[in-house]
Amino acid sequence: MSGDEAVAYRDFLRRFPAYAATAALDDLRAADYARLDREGHVYLDYTGAGLYGESQLRRHHEVLAGAVLGNPHSQNPASLSSSALAREARDAVRRFFNAPEDEFEIVFTANASGALKLVGEAYPFGPGSIYLLSYDNHNSVNGIREFAVRREATVSYIPVREQDLRLDPAQVSAALRGAGGGGPRLFAYPAQSNFSGVQHPLDWVTEARGLGWDVILDCAAFAPTNPVDASAIGADFIPISFYKLFGYPTGAGCLIARREALARLRRPWFAGGTITFASVQEEEWYRLAPGATGFEDGTIDYLGLPAVTVGIEHLERIGLGLIHERVLALTGWLLEELTALRHSDGTPLVRVFGPRDLDRRGATVALYLVAPDGQPYDVYEVERRAAEARISVRSGCFCNPGDGEVAHRITRDEMEPCFEDPTATVTLLQCQQAIADATGKVPNTIRVSLGLVSDFGDAYRFLAFAASYRDRPAER
Repeated sequence: MSGDEAVAYRDFLRRFPAYAATAALDDLRAADYARLDREGHVYLDYTGAGLYGESQLRRHHEVLAGAVLGNPHSQNPASLSSSALAREARDAVRRFFNAPEDEFEIVFTANASGALKLVGEAYPFGPGSIYLLSYDNHNSVNGIREFAVRREATVSYIPVREQDLRLDPAQVSAALRGAGGGGPRLFAYPAQSNFSGVQHPLDWVTEARGLGWDVILDCAAFAPTNPVDASAIGADFIPISFYKLFGYPTGAGCLIARREALARLRRPWFAGGTITFASVQEEEWYRLAPGATGFEDGTIDYLGLPAVTVGIEHLERIGLGLIHERVLALTGWLLEELTALRHSDGTPLVRVFGPRDLDRRGATVALYLVAPDGQPYDVYEVERRAAEARISVRSGCFCNPGDGEVAHRITRDEMEPCFEDPTATVTLLQCQQAIADATGKVPNTIRVSLGLVSDFGDAYRFLAFAASYRDRPAER
């Protein structure tokens, strides 16, 4: 630690004293994530993916090396061993998310997107049905509207406010209470925006369900640094990606579903593993397997699921509360320091989209670096230079077009040229460039996100990187 960083660190501890109680995470980083400091790597993309500990890999390998495992759709010894490990993983998920078996099914999927697709394709949309969702949903939640529209349901969005990218609680209540139609109604919103870090009230779940809505609560960005108590929250459907939580394995996620809500879904097809039996002599002769099994298409990832158990036990040993305290302290300091950066003429160097303090927000920060004339520096160039400095940040719209459109004041008319020709292949970059050329607006963003083993050095190095843009002219 340099002299300047040491001074900054002492000041940080004075302002955020709770950080000192999280020192066990420094030991964890040194023991289990040593590759970060060995490689001089600042990882600030935890909302994109968590990082795995080396001990997780060793433990998973030990499980695989010590067992003979086969396709679980049988009763032979290898199959029964796989089934037992899958049950362990399911039990670990129930324990970690407080999803008791008498209330919830745990459906294993490839990821949170796969979990959401299961809901969308099987939800009983029809004329009179409503799909209500917030602007700041991930595209995997937005995509469910395609199932709704094709079955003649109404799709309605609740906008976020430009000043803080929050939903107006009164507007949410009005939308929930004012929607009629008489058919099944589905409400979807994120516990935490993966764009802005905004955290929405979890008690909207209770309000919506009390008014007859089924509720999707997207916890993909929320769960890595905040406890999720499925039983207390009461959402009907909670999608999870395990790699967001603990980095490994990828290709494994789940849908935490209330039993009665899952029973109302109607699958549009069946597959190997989802049925008890079927006949080819009569098209209508098949029997869907009960519960989670009827939604787990094909063979579950029986070799990967032991790594889910390992990952959950890893987080349980660390303590999610410890991670939460640390990332909030780092986020609070980073927000204060970034928004205080100025060019020599006094103009701001950083513009933050969303909350600028710790009130009801997570450890995800969306921002621009801004030149003295008010123009944002080229986002892709900023990302490239950060990469040269061994800093991993993310740029783009983060599969969250609603937050991006509001943050950058992009109107429907300004986006329309990107969609005029339905047969044309238009990339995000091409669309962004077309909007920029036509309006001068820059519909792109930098995202910094902290997580499991972030430390003060990571935040300090990104701040120094941002400060290196002081008085630099914007590229044209």
